Amino acid sequence: MTTKGTVLITGAAGGIGSVLVEAYLQAGWRVAATDLEDRCAGLEQKIMRHGQAFEYTIIPADLQQPAEIERLFDRLDKHGWLVNTLINNAGFGITKKLTDLTVAEWDSVLNVNLRAAFLCAKETAARLRKTGSSGAIVNISSTRAIMSEPNTEAYAASKGGISALTHALAASLGPDGIRVNSISPGWIEIGNYEALREADHNQHPAGRVGRPDDIARACLYLTDPGNDFVTGTDLIIDGGMTRKMIYEP
Repeated sequence: MTTKGTVLITGAAGGIGSVLVEAYLQAGWRVAATDLEDRCAGLEQKIMRHGQAFEYTIIPADLQQPAEIERLFDRLDKHGWLVNTLINNAGFGITKKLTDLTVAEWDSVLNVNLRAAFLCAKETAARLRKTGSSGAIVNISSTRAIMSEPNTEAYAASKGGISALTHALAASLGPDGIRVNSISPGWIEIGNYEALREADHNQHPAGRVGRPDDIARACLYLTDPGNDFVTGTDLIIDGGMTRKMIYEP
């Protein structure tokens, strides 16, 4: 089966992650997907509902554990799958009063959102360098890297780190033909879109709240080999909200 390449998607069972998996499969990519073990069965069922002979593998891993990231890539090596495209999508946040946030909670957010992205990029780049292959990495950041709500320090710090990591990796890996970009989503509704209020949509200059497929289309653009002049950039997909001046009436 001829594919456009092999993409590894982390956090693949979540609202955005599962849509990324489906989008890449539909676009003719071979997909390696990873998430926590108790979430992987639901992803498998979602893929199978399409009833098509996609080429994919689902490998459970807890990205808080560096050893599990190493095992993830070792298993891909045993499959004979060279990951030429990585989407670091795994992430979560804890909304908690600053004085109540524990060091363990802080570390858990930073380890999944930021350290795991670094380690997955490191493993991917090492294999691409060894084989002399070009590739692409997309890190899912957030508009929270540049703006915040109260009590979200760990999440904001992790996404700010993702933005900085992206341009650092782009500079380091450019000579190897590996492009690195990030996407900063705003409000992307992963629940019941029809339940949103008119006011929710109207506050966006674009006139609507975002959907996961908005992010999937952006990832497909950034990982397309034909877009080899795009690296080190952050693509904000927020319906224009970070460019909107908001004053109390």
